[in-house]
Amino acid sequence: MQDAETGTWWQQVSGRAILGPLKGKQLPLVPFDQLTYAAWLEESPHGRVLAPDARIAAANRYARPDWEERMQKTPAPKGADSDRRLQPRALVVGIEVGGEARAYPLAGLQASGVVIDTLGGASIAIVRGPDGRSTRAFDRTVDGRALELVAKTGVSPFRMADLDTGSEWDFAGVSVGGPLKGRRLGQVPLLEEYWFDWKTYHPATDVARHIF
Repeated sequence: MQDAETGTWWQQVSGRAILGPLKGKQLPLVPFDQLTYAAWLEESPHGRVLAPDARIAAANRYARPDWEERMQKTPAPKGADSDRRLQPRALVVGIEVGGEARAYPLAGLQASGVVIDTLGGASIAIVRGPDGRSTRAFDRTVDGRALELVAKTGVSPFRMADLDTGSEWDFAGVSVGGPLKGRRLGQVPLLEEYWFDWKTYHPATDVARHIF
């Protein structure tokens, strides 16, 4: 990215200035969700949607709906296969906490539903939504205690249970039943990326092997 005011170039993923008068500066990361529209709409039924710009649509400048499928068939950049722990275009959920970075293969997350881990001194939980496409990560510490969260099976809507108190939690990280009802888990930023892309911006990252 380039800003119009100074001409500085910024990395899209990291928000770090890499060239120009502001080189070395860092843009703060704004909390965000990795959700499908259906999941967002269920939680925000009165939310507003940014409409496409008719001029851009007429010029066919928006990404086509099959963008992801086409990218999977596109060869990765030269050298992207130097780290063979995963295939270059394997999708991962990347998380960085306390200066430590870890990649969680998407296939493992989809199979587990909820993955608990410790990263950078923080106890976290990565949650794959009931639609199989939406993902959130939470700090699972409440009142100084790290909760053991598991996805409940055979229930709708989606629910997690913590084995410590028996409380139930929804996909937004809010306790909807039990002793902790009304409490909310803190959200942890994540990026859903190709493995080679995450590795490029986080060269010291490891891979969560325990969820395969």
